[in-house]
Amino acid sequence: MHTTPFYRPINKEVEVFEHAYTNKIPLLLKGPTGTGKSRFVEYMAHRLGKEMVTISCHEETSSTDLVGRFILKGAETTWIDGPLTTAVKKGLLIYLDEVAEARPDVIVAIHPLTDHRRQMYIDKLGETLQAHPDFMLVASYNPGYQKGFKELKPSTRQRFAAISFEYPTPPIEVEILIAETGIEKDIAEKLVQIGNKIRNLTELGLTETVSTRLLVDAAKLIRSGLPKRLAVRVSVVEPLTDEPETVAALSDLCNLMI
Repeated sequence: MHTTPFYRPINKEVEVFEHAYTNKIPLLLKGPTGTGKSRFVEYMAHRLGKEMVTISCHEETSSTDLVGRFILKGAETTWIDGPLTTAVKKGLLIYLDEVAEARPDVIVAIHPLTDHRRQMYIDKLGETLQAHPDFMLVASYNPGYQKGFKELKPSTRQRFAAISFEYPTPPIEVEILIAETGIEKDIAEKLVQIGNKIRNLTELGLTETVSTRLLVDAAKLIRSGLPKRLAVRVSVVEPLTDEPETVAALSDLCNLMI
């Protein structure tokens, strides 16, 4: 029996997910990296007793990767279902992480699954599949955090119910660090203060900011005995930037706080 993944609900996202599942409405999770979107989906899959398939989308992810392909087995050609096709047939929960990063043909492939039809066309087989009643499609993306980043078209966004994820409030983030790592409360509070301080430093022009995930990593390293300042440097500061001056400035700031 798998243990339930730790997730601390912040708004009404659990209820929204359950109602979306009951009503067969696909769900879009929007928000910065490391705000708990993937953990939330794992938690909900466990809560609903559903098998979950995760696809981490990137610029090379194509519809073939999701739908399936013919492969050669000896002298014969055999069709192999992709993860999306398997989920559609078996009624699984499929999670497309960072869906906007995938090739446009991925969006084309999922469109008929995200409206009243709940169908999937496999052009290479000339087949149309009707989704299993228990099938659910969940996708996530990180909207507009940097110029040139791929956005989802409004016509795609409007096929989903959507939930926005933000960084937790400090008391909740402290609670998360303690639950995830067993770190002492005073150190958890200092790490959260560091995270919020860096998040508010807009003048540094960081592409990404401090995610809850990075703070959890820092807490784990401290908990296992790595010196606090070194743990913060390697798990919070260094992942944020390659600019030596910015690394130095952020390290100095963090060292004052922990």
